[in-house]
Amino acid sequence: MGQAQATVSLPEPTVISRILRGLAGNRTGTIGFVLVVLILAAAIFASWISQYDPAAIMTGPRMAPPSSEHWLGTDNIGRDLFSRVLAGGRVAMLVAAASLGAALSLGLVLGLVAGLGPRWLDNLLLLLFDALRSFPTIVFGLAVVTLVGPSLFTVILVVAITSVPIYARIIRTQAQSLRNAEFVMAERAMGAGLPRILFVHVLPNVLGPLLILASMDVPLVIATEAGLSFLGMGVRPPTPSWGVILNDGYNFIRNSPWPVIAGSVPIVLVTLGFTFMGEALRDIFDPRLQKAN
Repeated sequence: MGQAQATVSLPEPTVISRILRGLAGNRTGTIGFVLVVLILAAAIFASWISQYDPAAIMTGPRMAPPSSEHWLGTDNIGRDLFSRVLAGGRVAMLVAAASLGAALSLGLVLGLVAGLGPRWLDNLLLLLFDALRSFPTIVFGLAVVTLVGPSLFTVILVVAITSVPIYARIIRTQAQSLRNAEFVMAERAMGAGLPRILFVHVLPNVLGPLLILASMDVPLVIATEAGLSFLGMGVRPPTPSWGVILNDGYNFIRNSPWPVIAGSVPIVLVTLGFTFMGEALRDIFDPRLQKAN
């Protein structure tokens, strides 16, 4: 008499477990994930990690090399570079989160309106996107700083405005491709309204690629903030910023190279970390883009 074999259905893996599993199987993705976690942890817990005030003057000798007291040395007025790098990471992450969050939100709305709205509105929004993208980011930033004044808010505003057209165009393309998809047309035939089509079918299909692109844009945003601050058009001293640290270091590079190294290495690490992790996430969510081994 044969025994009936019970079939056990395994639960579907969650998005987080899928991401972690995919990163664990990708060497560069693992490296990128570890770098990103370390950078975020250093920015969040900067006040607890460093024993010095990043804006305090003469906490040590001027232009001192790395030591047990000052791990990255000191700058031209004796400020501890390690504490300033950590605090600068907090500023960089704040700019990236605020500017990309605003750009994603506004780009999502405008892209959906352009992709699902009437043709005349689509053409008008495309003209607006092209006009914004025609200005180089630094030139546009200098113009805005001249009108508004240099500040942290100005940097966030510049990055958000210049990033909106990129995300809006991607959302528009995705929305137009889904507009005439068979499952969307079937929903319409069954009487589904625009809100259901939007939130059930369109948004889940466009948010994944958009978030992956945003993660890969973090280094670009941080480099823009550092560039504006380096030129004196971004974060103003004594607020720590990697661009400000680089500016101070280049002015005294003949006395000591350590301020330049302290300001440039974090930018390189951020670029590597978010780029590696973004490419791994792209491969996880779209296996067709994986490179042949």
